[in-house]
Order: sequence, then structure tokens, then C-alpha cells
Amino acid sequence: MPEAHKSLDTSTEMGNGIFITFEGSEGAGKSTQVRLLTEHLRKTGLPVLTLREPGGTELGEEIRTLVRRVDFAEAPCAEAELLLFLASRAQLVREEILPALHNGMVVICDRYCDSSIAYQGAARSLSLEQIGSINAFAIGKCVPDITFLLDLDPLEGLRRIRLRHGSEADDRMERESVAFFEKVRNGYRKLAQVEPARFVILDAHKPVEMVHEKIYDLLCQRFGTTFKNH
Repeated sequence: MPEAHKSLDTSTEMGNGIFITFEGSEGAGKSTQVRLLTEHLRKTGLPVLTLREPGGTELGEEIRTLVRRVDFAEAPCAEAELLLFLASRAQLVREEILPALHNGMVVICDRYCDSSIAYQGAARSLSLEQIGSINAFAIGKCVPDITFLLDLDPLEGLRRIRLRHGSEADDRMERESVAFFEKVRNGYRKLAQVEPARFVILDAHKPVEMVHEKIYDLLCQRFGTTFKNH
């Protein structure tokens, strides 16, 4: 698995903010953990900006609607899907993430560049080298300081999706097969092996509050000066 962005220098553009991303397959609880962490940090007085991918900007939200659609006569090909996600990401970095980090904020993003490698690379079999190059073009020097990977068995993830949406999910990605999500999970795990200093793998089978407490404890350990003073 290639290191798509590890070599980029983040010192000149990202200011003194902290960039936290959450990754994982469908049903892993990313959105819940993003919400809990955001609420916790805001209560402590930290300036927080919470974003999601695709989305977070006017352009990104339009792209989000497109990639989630289930009523295309012909589904987007893997290459088109990848480029849509990357267009949303490029706009998000320049319109929201970099300005917030430059101003010293904590930025929390539900999905980011690793999703493209796991979904369009590992699961859709596009070239990992090409994805790495396009990812680097899209994000520039904006690399996460820490990435929490919520690891969950795909069958459990799909079960949670059915509980949330019923038998027919309204998101095109959520309609993929168990085999597809197995590839996504393996893709994420390989990424975590390549970049152990950035990735933290968390067991998403555990209770929500327990996972949240683990996340906050790890952030305090990693960024003690910022988090322990609030």
C-alpha cells in the first residue's frame, strides 16, 4: 500500500491547529464519534470546526448528493466516482480546513484522503499509485495529525445500516456487498500498517462511550499541551 501523502511538508500552511480525521467502513460509528468529540471539545473551550466528506462546502454538498444517488440509469464508473470525491476534497481543504488550521482551530473531519485509497483503491481496484498522486494534488500539504480508524466487521456494519435505514438504504455506497466492505476494511488496515504514527485503530464493536473516552484519552496523550489546558 503506497504512502499517498506521508512525505508532504505540513509546516508552512497548517498553522498551529490540529487536524483530526475519522475513517472506517459504513456502520462503524464515525459520525457518532465525531459528534461526541466535537461536543466534548467545545465544552472545554477549544475552537472546533467539524466537517464531513464529501461535503462541507456548497460545492461539496452538491457532490455528496450526486455520489449518494441510487437512481442513475448507469452508475458512475469507479474513475468518475474517485474524481468526484477528490473535487469535493480539494475545495474543502482550501475553503475550510486550511483557514481553520491557520487560525489555530481543531478541525475534525468525518472521512478524508484515506477513504479514496480504501474504497476506490482496495475495493474498486483502481491504481493505488494513481490515487496517491491525485490525492496529493487535491490536499496539497494538508495532512491529518491523527486518524482514528473505527474497525468493524462488515456484517455488523451492514446490520447497523439496516437498523438505521431499513432494508433499502438510500445511499449508493451502503448498498454494496459484504465482499466489497471486506476489501474496504482490509484496505484501511493496510494503510494503518503503513502509517502507524498517524493511525489509531479502535474496536468499533465496543460501546460508544467507551470508544469516545479512548479517543479523548489518546488526544490528551498526543496533544497534551493543547487538550490538558482546557
